[in-house]
Amino acid sequence: MLTRLVCAVKEKKLAAAIEKRLSQADIRLKIFPHPRNAWQDLVRSCSDVFVISRTLIPKPVDASVAILNNLPEKPITIILDDRESSQEHATLLGAGADMVLYSGLPPDRLLEAIETSLTARQQFYDMNRFDHRGRFQPRLHDFVSNSRDMQLFLEEVRQVVASDASLLLQGETGVGKEHLSRAIHLESPRSSGPFIALNMAAIPDQLMESELFGHEQGAFTGAIRSRRGAFELAHGGTLFLDEIGEMPLKMQSKLLRVLQDLEFTPVGGESPVWVDVRVFAATNKDLDQEIINRNFRQDLYYRLGVITLTLPPLRRRKEDIPEMAEHFLVQHAQQVGREISGFSREAIHAMCNYAWPGNVRELMNVIERAVLLCRSGRITLEDLPAGFRENQDLSLEWPGTGKTDPADWSGQTLDQVKTVLITQVEKTYLEMVLKKTRGRVGEAARQAGIHPRGLYEKMKKLGIDKNQFKPGHK
Repeated sequence: MLTRLVCAVKEKKLAAAIEKRLSQADIRLKIFPHPRNAWQDLVRSCSDVFVISRTLIPKPVDASVAILNNLPEKPITIILDDRESSQEHATLLGAGADMVLYSGLPPDRLLEAIETSLTARQQFYDMNRFDHRGRFQPRLHDFVSNSRDMQLFLEEVRQVVASDASLLLQGETGVGKEHLSRAIHLESPRSSGPFIALNMAAIPDQLMESELFGHEQGAFTGAIRSRRGAFELAHGGTLFLDEIGEMPLKMQSKLLRVLQDLEFTPVGGESPVWVDVRVFAATNKDLDQEIINRNFRQDLYYRLGVITLTLPPLRRRKEDIPEMAEHFLVQHAQQVGREISGFSREAIHAMCNYAWPGNVRELMNVIERAVLLCRSGRITLEDLPAGFRENQDLSLEWPGTGKTDPADWSGQTLDQVKTVLITQVEKTYLEMVLKKTRGRVGEAARQAGIHPRGLYEKMKKLGIDKNQFKPGHK
């Protein structure tokens, strides 16, 4: 996050020296040209460090310093006193000032003391950046998978972790796009910086610009204080923009400009602010179709999608369900203080055969519910929602394959039957997608939510020839 410093000092030479020395630093600096009238603006400036002359602080001084200390930013207050009196300085420190300096000192010594405070403020950011509430911090090694599609996806992810390029994550609701983004951030060279997440669908259109870029005091009705935006908060780290497909077109053009120049101007501001931010965006919408419908800018799509990754839904990697369920079970059982050893065979079977429209988020919620309702030391089918216990018709009609009669399953194991049925479904589905894309494997892989290499492997295994779907093929 960018550190903000405001300066209201009556010594013009000192103000000029501060501006000269700190203007190139990685901070936002504001010097009040008429400091005697600056108190209200100073209090509402949303700043981290105040440098102010004692004579400019309204009386009673202790009450005014208390106002600064009670601001939401918990700022550092540096008071410049023209009296060289230890007793007077001690009184100001007792009133709540963080540092009191004699203004008659050489400017270099005063500037060194101010820079020390800026360093302390940055350390304050570092201490408060990490989660002290015991919440799970994701890492890439948490995404161990037995699914070939997911393994290929994770190979791609590891190749882009060290990059500084923008990243577009696509996938259905609940597949874990934000969770993966946090993991990439924590494994990247930016891990020491902040991770700021913003949901575009949850912000009213009229407030979106302020949420992204911040605003100055008086920028609009109700803006009684300055406010940081997400880009400034994410300086030195990563900004995650969820539901990017919900962003209005007017804001898309402004976002594109910021991504190109890494500069923005707060609402009501006059000077641009430079930031160092890596942007991750996520959506569950088909942005190609949104571009056709003129709901999303094509140039923004290309700018965000320097690297595009598509998370496969949970129903396409059911091999991972038992291990993931066990992981969430341990996590939730520890949180509520329950001792639960695992799942019954029927419960695991039901979860593996469920469609999971809510993906990983739904799996987490189902496990949390089961932990709370479990009456024994093992989660059974009875502890799962009713949808998992409903009897399903065993006579299945697959598109293009005809009736699958359970009588034909006699003498076969469950795994053998599942293999035959899954193979039939995969082949029918992939032929349908390839027909729709006219044999374009890359487009078919995107629609199917798998990696092109994974699709080629499946086509070879299933005996599917892409040429038979191309126009003009007989």
